[in-house]
Amino acid sequence: MAAKIKKGDRVVVLAGKDKGRTGEVAKVLPTENRVMVTGINMVQRHTRPSQGDPQGGIKNKEASLHLSNVAIADANGKASRVGFRMEGDKKVRFAKTTGDVI
Repeated sequence: MAAKIKKGDRVVVLAGKDKGRTGEVAKVLPTENRVMVTGINMVQRHTRPSQGDPQGGIKNKEASLHLSNVAIADANGKASRVGFRMEGDKKVRFAKTTGDVI
């Protein structure tokens, strides 16, 4: 089945502590049904000093979100479901709210 959400898409968070915020998909983890969104779902990790990071300490990083908790943002910035249709001989994704091709 074709992916409804891909890297580079603008998405709206539907649930969780960042509900309502929008961001760009940085990474998709299809086997785990999760996505990484830039600037969303930030968590703090305590890291031990290492050769790559001699300072160590508390670092902020993005955690993944489940695919069910994000939706594509349409042209108006609202959450939209994704549909597929054929345009000529090419299969394209479109936003169900506006009908615009993503």
